[in-house]
Amino acid sequence: MIPFGDESEAIAIANDSEYGLGGSVWSSDVEHATGIAARVKSGTVGVNHYANDPVAPFGGIKKSGLGRELGLEGLHTFQHLHTVYLPPTA
Repeated sequence: MIPFGDESEAIAIANDSEYGLGGSVWSSDVEHATGIAARVKSGTVGVNHYANDPVAPFGGIKKSGLGRELGLEGLHTFQHLHTVYLPPTA
């Protein structure tokens, strides 16, 4: 637990971490908590709970970042964009 003065300071404290795998925001006002969650720099953020969804992308940022797993974003590691230019046809 880290004491904080206001919401902006709490978000600044959370974002100051060198890690960013997962976090959670707890509030009786889910809409307000969702807005705060959007401002937290973390790979995943739960609102009033935290449980991984097997079809949602999962992964951290900062020193917790090793790419993404699960979801369509997890497939990007296995993809390679390749452009082929063909000669113009007459």
